Amino acid sequence: MSQNTQETDIDSEPADDQTRSAYVSAFGRGLAVIRCFSQSQPTLTIAEVARLTGLNRATARRFLLTLETDGYASCENGRYSLRPTILELGYSYLSTMSVDRIFQIQLHDLAEQLHESCSAGVLDGHDVVFVARAQTSYPRIMTLALSAGTRIPAYLTAIGRVLLAELSDDELDEYLSTATFRQETDRTVSDPNRLRDVIAAVRSQGYCIMDQEIETGICAVSVPVRQPNRPTMGISVAAHATRTSIQTIEREHLPALRETGAEIERILRLRN
Repeated sequence: MSQNTQETDIDSEPADDQTRSAYVSAFGRGLAVIRCFSQSQPTLTIAEVARLTGLNRATARRFLLTLETDGYASCENGRYSLRPTILELGYSYLSTMSVDRIFQIQLHDLAEQLHESCSAGVLDGHDVVFVARAQTSYPRIMTLALSAGTRIPAYLTAIGRVLLAELSDDELDEYLSTATFRQETDRTVSDPNRLRDVIAAVRSQGYCIMDQEIETGICAVSVPVRQPNRPTMGISVAAHATRTSIQTIEREHLPALRETGAEIERILRLRN
């Protein structure tokens, strides 16, 4: 059989068979050993690794010794644990992800958890520019249509007020003296002096809850996400007032939003 014929036979092999033939089982078993370690099981013996992975003890021992030799694990009194060097493996992934992609992934998880729409935005002049948006798969009716790239005056959004609270006093004075304010609903705070007080309260408490100021029926909560060597961004959860009270937003949505913000900040620190 010629070389060309052999190559044709390989190319015509079913995709599943190609995948199976290309799979490096030893590498897969090594990854399984790494995945054994967790917060609840930070240290493991050879026997425990063998049981958790289904490997025999001799094979488990070889993988653990390899991890130890390469600096990814350490052993004390017969118990193995992962070393911080193991983070290099995850860093390769994190370093290739854009900041917007990191926000998108985290917001998607939050939207599915709360069954509400979530957004991320950055301050640009007098406006908030939305850079990421996650819709829940749970049926919701929201009249306010947002997408990545949408611009909205900062004072009208919870994200915007959180980001205005991050400004210095001089920067906030300039914003309040140059921005244009309008009354969108009967609840909109549009007077610059009142806005200054509202933003001062946001700065003090570290979050912003808005109740039907941008549009009747729309409530939102936002927290800041601080990035190393980059402008602060804000993330928010929006809900409809007919199904979600301000008390629910404060009791349930705010803690989940803060957790997501903290996780994003942790990931961004690992990238730097």
